[in-house]
Amino acid sequence: MEFPLDTEDKRNSGMEITHAGRRRWRVGVFAALLAGFGVYAGWMLFGNGTRAAGQAPPSPPSVPVVAVAAKQGDIPVYITGLGTVTALYTATIHTRVDGQVMKVPFTEGDIVKNGALLVEVDPRPYAAAVLQAEGQLARDKALLEQAKRDFKRYDILAKQDSISQQIRDDQLYLVHQYEGTVKLDQGNLDAAKVNLIYTRITAPFTGRIGLRLVDPGNIIQTTDTTGVAVMTLEQPITVIFPIPEDNLQSVLKKLRARETLQVEVFDRAQTGKIATGHLLTADNQIDTTTGTDRLKAVFENKDNALFPNQFVNARLLMDTLRGVTVVPSAAVQRSPKGTYVYIVKDDQTVTVSWVKLGTSEGDSVSIEEGLSPGQLVVVEGAERLKEGSRVVVQTQGPGSSGKGN
Repeated sequence: MEFPLDTEDKRNSGMEITHAGRRRWRVGVFAALLAGFGVYAGWMLFGNGTRAAGQAPPSPPSVPVVAVAAKQGDIPVYITGLGTVTALYTATIHTRVDGQVMKVPFTEGDIVKNGALLVEVDPRPYAAAVLQAEGQLARDKALLEQAKRDFKRYDILAKQDSISQQIRDDQLYLVHQYEGTVKLDQGNLDAAKVNLIYTRITAPFTGRIGLRLVDPGNIIQTTDTTGVAVMTLEQPITVIFPIPEDNLQSVLKKLRARETLQVEVFDRAQTGKIATGHLLTADNQIDTTTGTDRLKAVFENKDNALFPNQFVNARLLMDTLRGVTVVPSAAVQRSPKGTYVYIVKDDQTVTVSWVKLGTSEGDSVSIEEGLSPGQLVVVEGAERLKEGSRVVVQTQGPGSSGKGN
């Protein structure tokens, strides 16, 4: 006998059916995910059908680098400093007499010879002074001759007791007075002649004359501070540059041994060499404010490449290291632990070698420890390397820029 279900029973029966459906859906989703994971694991484990069984995974790609062989060579040791070109002689030409400028015959900026006329001062007043001094000297010489003759006569008369000894002595003193007067006149004449010479202002040495500071018609005086022109001796010419006091003793030792130390000067950018000369001397005191001493080098300057007060970069050749291991500076890498290079091995992999640096010159540096001549070192592409990296090497030729094979 069946009994009809009431409303509450129907509701409970529907909820049971719904929960059962949800459980079956969840089980199905989980089974699908599990199957997908299994397929992926099998693909990863056994390959996707294109890789042969037992084949190793592919190695990382090789890094292209530029490498050069370390070489054995010589490297110079320099002491450098910022120098100033200084004329060997510099003279401000002043007048030594007062007067009106008559001529200024030099051309500004020219090389003038020793003794060449630079300025002529009106000579007429000084020529008149010479004439006056000559007349005074001639007059006093005549008086002296007269006094000497009178003294001879008085001397004879005094010996004969014809005149008193006092008259004879007075005449002798008069002769001495005139002798003094003649000397004074001669001195005045010589001074007048010198002043006449000074009316022609000449070059004290062979050198370059600067800008004209006086013009014809001007009155110049000995008290003028500007002078009439400035001359400089530029062949030869010198360069003064400082070096640290720690290097001074080694320089002085070579100077005392009469060694010729080469000095080169370069332009401001240190790219072009201007001239080559030799060290002349060192200053006699150290500058306490900078801890440096000044050196002076001399250059022939036949091409006039050096000019007074020009700033240059000077470097003094102190020594040359022979037979050292030399590599480009670009090969040296730096880290907190020190300096190192990447060496390319025969199997086209790189290894790190820690090195001890020596003297550097330009784009080259010497290696004291950690590298031997002939070993290949990486100079380009090192930023992408690590220990054991595989590389494709492009060898840098002697005249290449590092980009070619």
